[in-house]
Amino acid sequence: MMKVLVAFQARHPYSFSDEGVLPPILDFCINKIINPEAGIISYEHFCIQCMIMVKSVLECKEYQRSLTGHVVDETAITLEQAKKNISAAVSALLASLFPNDRVILLCNILIRRYFVLSANDIEEWKHNPEAFHHEQDMVQWTERLRPCAEALYIVLFEKYSKTCNSSSMAEFMVPLKVVMHTISGTLLGPVVVSILQESMSNCPITLNEITPGLLLKDAAYGATAYVYYELSNYLSFKEWFNNDLSLELTNDYPSRCIIKRKVALILGQWVSEEKVWDFEICYYCHGECLPLNGDEMQIDAETKQQVYSASIRLLEDRDVAVRLAACRTLCSLVEDSTFSDKDFIPLLPRCWNSCFGLFNEVVEFDSKVQVLNLISVLIGHAGQIVPYTEKLVEFFQKVWEDLSSDSILQIQILVALRSFVISLGYHSPVCYNMLLPILRRGINVNGPDELNLLEDSLLLWETTLSYAPSLAPQLSDYFPYLAEIIERSFDHLKIVIEIIDNYIVLGGAEFLSRHASIVAKMLDMIVGNVNDTGLLSILQVIELLVQCYPKEVPPLITSTLQKLVVLSLSGGEDLDPSKTCIKASSAVILARILVLNTNYLAELTSEESVLLLLRNTGIQVKDNVLLCLADVWLDKVDNMTSIQRRTIGFALSIILTLRLPQVLNMLDQILSVCTSVILGGSDCQSDGESRAQTDGTIPSIELRKRQIKLADPIRQMSLENSVRENLQTCAALHGEPFNLAIGRMHPTAFAQTKQALNL
Repeated sequence: MMKVLVAFQARHPYSFSDEGVLPPILDFCINKIINPEAGIISYEHFCIQCMIMVKSVLECKEYQRSLTGHVVDETAITLEQAKKNISAAVSALLASLFPNDRVILLCNILIRRYFVLSANDIEEWKHNPEAFHHEQDMVQWTERLRPCAEALYIVLFEKYSKTCNSSSMAEFMVPLKVVMHTISGTLLGPVVVSILQESMSNCPITLNEITPGLLLKDAAYGATAYVYYELSNYLSFKEWFNNDLSLELTNDYPSRCIIKRKVALILGQWVSEEKVWDFEICYYCHGECLPLNGDEMQIDAETKQQVYSASIRLLEDRDVAVRLAACRTLCSLVEDSTFSDKDFIPLLPRCWNSCFGLFNEVVEFDSKVQVLNLISVLIGHAGQIVPYTEKLVEFFQKVWEDLSSDSILQIQILVALRSFVISLGYHSPVCYNMLLPILRRGINVNGPDELNLLEDSLLLWETTLSYAPSLAPQLSDYFPYLAEIIERSFDHLKIVIEIIDNYIVLGGAEFLSRHASIVAKMLDMIVGNVNDTGLLSILQVIELLVQCYPKEVPPLITSTLQKLVVLSLSGGEDLDPSKTCIKASSAVILARILVLNTNYLAELTSEESVLLLLRNTGIQVKDNVLLCLADVWLDKVDNMTSIQRRTIGFALSIILTLRLPQVLNMLDQILSVCTSVILGGSDCQSDGESRAQTDGTIPSIELRKRQIKLADPIRQMSLENSVRENLQTCAALHGEPFNLAIGRMHPTAFAQTKQALNL
């Protein structure tokens, strides 16, 4: 029945809010949580449903009072206003159902009764600590009583933490040595701190037996960790850590693992939390308390270093549940924005040894994933990986071989290896003997694990190329696998294009001479068969190839270039920005070929196969194909980048040399574009680009791309000279008609042209 009510409230919150429904049901659930009848406490599922109901009502956004008003003098009640009225009424009902004393009592009950480990829990922990850890951490909160109580506690704390009532609070304001600070405006903070004080008093650090006091201390530590973002205003972590938490680790008696596991949780939550003071007037102490000093609220470097050391000590503990909890804590600490690798570096040897040892010891899948995740985080953030390269290489090699039949864990290894390569940077070839065989297995589409490993293997492949100082022979050997991947599907097209791009930049002419046919095959497979996003990406690769090898590449990719002619001359892009970009990008590539390999493009555009392809796609070409391309260049030039405009300018200047009368009809426009480009300046290298590294360091893939960009012949040539010379050729070819065409130019445009060409 409770499940039905929970589902009904979630689906129909406004109907459920009726005063004859919500108050009695909610009151019933609260009473059953606080005062369970005999036998009910053992019926776990019933208690869980009661807690879910209370939590759902407290969280329900439909029951939150709206702060917006309504139109003055509006008589008709809209649906929205009716909802606001219901929310206001429910808010009043909840206030009556949750007076401060009842909220405090419920908080006490949750911590003291439901957070405490049971005898069965302790037995499960003793029998299989690894399984116990995952059951506590990864189980759905709606399936077990303690996680459900913890979820309700957090919601309760968030809902009522800012309510202050001195008569309700006074009973719980017990001083906590130097740990507790009097803070204003909260209801439940003092309650939790009071329970923490009580548990610490009843369970000294020297206690070795599992007593009710020790179990309450475990519950109190957990309650403190779950709402650290509120209690940071009550507790000085530095004092708490130095006086209590750090000392908890000195007792190695087996039963103390219960407390150590919660200490690990606290360290991960509190130290990674940026403490921000939010000062409010404290009505309990009538404004006499002062906020903590700003320096006191921050966790200083010395304390952080001690926390790092304590966390690694927990990672070295004999209990597997404690060590796995320490894994999570170290991930939080290392990934924190204030992480200090300088303070952590001296601890790295112990940390690596503990990680390797724990990975070999645990047997469950989730445990191995957790340890691998920590290793990845350490590799990515801890710094100074190079000294530990040999150990990490040995570890990855052994783990990969041991897990040859577990592709899911192998995916985690691939993720860790990617972090490893990034951290090694240009020292990454030291791990190639281990890395490349693993990579080869992952990118082999004919392998048994292709479906599982391919995506992460491609990411690792791209990263390996990005940080390679040069193209190793083995990496060059792997390039044909890329064609096989594309033949299967375009599912990984984006990363495949990035890999092709990296091969071109890294391998240079030697790579192209070896794999030219494969490159041509892949380009032909992609162009015309992928969506607009993929097409725009591959067009950038084609432009890079043409820029670097203007004489060698075009004859190799004739089939692809024919498709670009079609793309450039096709219509229907007016209402589709992506189609416009594709048309412009294709046209620029052809313009570049015309500038750097004029004879080839002239031959390509005059081939019968191109004309046939255009007719088959419904494109009618009345004049010369080059003139049609010139029309596109003139039409799209305003939407291009400066280097593209410069390329178009050179191409149009070459059009002037055609022995075709139609050129004179375009003369005005061609000179206008060329004049605009010349007077507007070129996108010569920026300051950042001009300062290329020349100190002997190995350039990164991005720096190499920048160097290629700066070496672009289009940047080096003089457009002014090209236009001037070709204009003279045009005059010689056409004679008097040329003079007439020049005479038809607007005087202002003609003056600007003379200025640009220094005539």
